[in-house]
Amino acid sequence: GSVMFWGCFAASGTGCLESVQGTMKSQDYQGILERNVLASVRKLGLSRRSWVLQQDNDPKHTAKNTQEWLRGKHWTILKWPSMSPDLNPIEHLWKELKHAVWKRHPSNQKQLEQLAHEEWAKIPAEKCRSLIDSYRNRLIAVIPSK
Repeated sequence: GSVMFWGCFAASGTGCLESVQGTMKSQDYQGILERNVLASVRKLGLSRRSWVLQQDNDPKHTAKNTQEWLRGKHWTILKWPSMSPDLNPIEHLWKELKHAVWKRHPSNQKQLEQLAHEEWAKIPAEKCRSLIDSYRNRLIAVIPSK
């Protein structure tokens, strides 16, 4: 089977990872953020104002009710260019996670979720830092092509 995940990371390592059941709606997305963002900030040892939430332009993220909910949180949100999933640094971690999980041959969805959490926790902070450090260069590289 397959399952969708929400996750986050910073230069200091991986934050929370949550499996998503069924079709996610904007209210589900808000619940995931409520449960995981500040927990991840604490886990990663980030100060209250030292982090930025980056999300792509998925309709759940850009929905009016999600945008209103986020404004109420007073979090700093990175404006994200449309049609730019290749710039999203977490895509590299998703690819790595998928590879690591499938190497362990999960036999059912429950095991797949368990292995995903185990492998997510194993991603080294150095990998996360290198993705953050190379992010600026990826952005600069794409500017001439636009």
